[in-house]
Amino acid sequence: MLPHCSLLLLLCAAQLLSSSSALPFEQRGFWDFALDSLENGGMMAMMMRDQEEGSAVEEIPMPDGPTCPFGCHCQYRVVQCSDLGLTEVPRNIPPDTKLLDLQNNRITELKENDFKGLTNLYALSVRNNKISKVHPKAFAPLKHMQKLYFSKNLLTTIPQNLPASLVELRIHENRIKKVAAGAFSRLGNMHCIEMGANPIQNSGFEPGAFKGLKLNYLRISEAKLTGVPKDLPDSLNELHLDHNQIQAVELEDLSRYKNLIRLGLGFNHIRDIQNGSLSFLPMLRELHLDNNRLTRVPQGLPNMKYLQVVYLHSNNIHQVGVDDFCPRGFGMKRTYYNGISLFDNPVNYWEVQPTTFRCVNDRFAIQFGNYKK
Repeated sequence: MLPHCSLLLLLCAAQLLSSSSALPFEQRGFWDFALDSLENGGMMAMMMRDQEEGSAVEEIPMPDGPTCPFGCHCQYRVVQCSDLGLTEVPRNIPPDTKLLDLQNNRITELKENDFKGLTNLYALSVRNNKISKVHPKAFAPLKHMQKLYFSKNLLTTIPQNLPASLVELRIHENRIKKVAAGAFSRLGNMHCIEMGANPIQNSGFEPGAFKGLKLNYLRISEAKLTGVPKDLPDSLNELHLDHNQIQAVELEDLSRYKNLIRLGLGFNHIRDIQNGSLSFLPMLRELHLDNNRLTRVPQGLPNMKYLQVVYLHSNNIHQVGVDDFCPRGFGMKRTYYNGISLFDNPVNYWEVQPTTFRCVNDRFAIQFGNYKK
C-alpha cells in the first residue's frame, strides 16, 4: 500500500510543477484591475483549456471587456484622466463609466462624438482646461448625467443643449459675458448653478435667461454686477452675490425671493438698503452684509422672525440703536440670534445698550472687536 501512496504523491507533485511552470511570472498591481473582473471559475477554465490544448506557454489573451484609455486609471466605473496633458477627450472610455475626470489638462474643444456611448455617465469634470468651444451635440449621449464641472476654462457663453437630467452645474472662472434667453431651457431638474468669477454685468443677463429653472442655489460672485440681477428663479433658497460692485439694495430688488434662507451680499459697495426691502424675505436665516459701506444697521431686522446670523463687520456703522435687532414685543421672534458680527466698525461697544441684544442666545454670539482706522 505504501508504494502506491508514494507513486500517487509523485504524480501530484509532477502535475503541480507542470502547471506552475507553464505560466510566465506576472506582476500584480493596479493596472491588472481588468483581470479582477474575471470570475475564479473563468480563470480556472482558461488554465485547464491551455493545458489540454498544449498552449499554456503562450500569453493569456486579454478579456473582451471594456478597455481603459492609455495613461488613465479605471476602477469601480471611475475613469481618472486628470493631469496628463491631454489636448482632446481620450477614446476607448468604458461605456459603463459613472464618473469621468478630465480636469487639469489642455483640452481645447468638446467634439460631437467625444462622449459617444457614455449613457451611464453620472458626473463629468473638465475643470481647468482650455475649452472655448463645445459642439451643440457633444452632450447628446449623456442622458443620465447629473453633475457637470466646467470651471476654469475659456467659455464665453453657456454651452448649448445641456442634458435635461443635469442637477448641478459649476461654470465659474470662465469668460462668460452674456447669458442668453433660454440658455437653461429644459433644465427643470437643475438645483445648483455656480457661475461666479465671470466678467458678466447686469446687462449681460437677457430677459428670460433663467426661465424654467427651479434652483435652490445660485452664486454669481466675483463678477461685475452693480445691482441685484432681475428675474432670478423665485425658488432660490441661497443667493450669493459677494465680491461685486453693488451700490444699493432697492425696494423691489428682493421681492421675488420669498424662499431665501441665506443671502450673501458681502464685499460690495452697498451704502444703503432701502427701508422695506428686507420685508420680502420672511424665511431668511442668514444675512451677509460685511465689507460694505453701510453707515447704520439695516432697517427691518427686528421683523425677521427666523433670522439667526447677521454679518455687518467691516462697514462704517457709527451707532447701534436699542431696537435695531430685536422686536419690542415678547414672542414675536421665533428663533434667537446665534451670531451678530459688528467688529471693524467705528462704534464704541460701551455705548451700546445691553438690551439691544435681548434676543441673542448668549453674549459670545456678539462680536465687536476693535476698529481699525
